[in-house]
Amino acid sequence: MRSGNIQAKLASLPVFMVYDGVVSRKPSELAVIDFTQAIGQLVRRVRAAAASHELSLTELAVMARLANDGSATIAELARAESMKPQSMGTTVAALEERGMVERRPHPTDGRQMNIELTAQGAAVRKNSRDAKRTWLAQAIAELDEEEQETLFRAGEIIRRLVG
Repeated sequence: MRSGNIQAKLASLPVFMVYDGVVSRKPSELAVIDFTQAIGQLVRRVRAAAASHELSLTELAVMARLANDGSATIAELARAESMKPQSMGTTVAALEERGMVERRPHPTDGRQMNIELTAQGAAVRKNSRDAKRTWLAQAIAELDEEEQETLFRAGEIIRRLVG
């Protein structure tokens, strides 16, 4: 094997380092892993602050879509959430049973029903959002001023990453 081929082959292999007897990836990969885990923990903790309503992520997504985009058929909701219509039907039925959504006749197609968010569903969404924001505001208030500034700057950077 020629020298260039060996170097190319070696360059494609992952780099592992030993820290305190533990084999791990290179430091930048560790930082990405740590960052990902921290974001995941934050998201789970914020969600837990509003868990009193015990809605699934899919139910919350459907309610958010209805609140933001207005009424929709089950087929439209299923497409928007990348789900099968049967699964969306089950989700909508669970929300309907809890009084979060209701079915109304479609204005132009008598064979279909539109799903709409009820006043109770809107109130649950608002209470959930308020609980999340309250928890996060209280947690941030416990940080010192410099940490708060750093956190808010990080938020701007994260927005750029996802934008």
